[in-house]
Amino acid sequence: MAAIYLIRHGQASFGSTDYDQLSDKGSQQATLLGEYWRSRVAPSKFYCGDLLRHGQTLTNFVNSYQGPTTPMVIHSGFNEFDHVDILQKYNVQWQNFAQMSQEINQQNQPNKALQKEFYQALHRWISGDKDDEYKESWPQFQARCIRALQNIIEQELARKREFSAVVSGTKKSKDILVFTSGGTISVIIQHILKLTDQQTLAINQQTRNTSVTKLLFSENMLSVDYFNNYSHLEQAGDDWITFK
Repeated sequence: MAAIYLIRHGQASFGSTDYDQLSDKGSQQATLLGEYWRSRVAPSKFYCGDLLRHGQTLTNFVNSYQGPTTPMVIHSGFNEFDHVDILQKYNVQWQNFAQMSQEINQQNQPNKALQKEFYQALHRWISGDKDDEYKESWPQFQARCIRALQNIIEQELARKREFSAVVSGTKKSKDILVFTSGGTISVIIQHILKLTDQQTLAINQQTRNTSVTKLLFSENMLSVDYFNNYSHLEQAGDDWITFK
């Protein structure tokens, strides 16, 4: 039995002209997770999406964790969906993303206004009515995320078979950490638990920054052990718990 830990990136810059950048709080959230992981068995491998916020989360985690050197693989299959493209297809006014972000930030409750626009745009995307308009449709995004998961499982099982003749009693961690995004995690959970698209969208809204979702797998099994664990943030205080 082996474990895959899906780790959502730290707080990014939602509503700014460059979302793909950790905020100061997001960097510290990853640092807190690294400190929390010191009491656990050292992971055997890191996988990381190739977005900036994924890499920054991994870097802050590793610097804080201070564990042994661990192999790391960049895997773009764990990237998030393109929220800019989804917003622009939802409303032509979002063609100038920077300008629209500035206008929303001038409102009394900019976060609520932006979230409302964003989730309406997501509903349009997953509806299936306009798939040909998007750079990556909802079914294409789902398929990409599942392929990425299956890819690392196949690689790890092959590695296990290759080294099955290692001397009995030798202990090696089977924990794999994947630094990714909330949408990707939600689609993977959907795949395993057979959730509807609407249920998947709902759990995506609940995924906290740097939360941990644990999967268990073997040759014949893939299951969810737990979802959206952010106890490392709860220990630090409620102010550290964020969604975006």
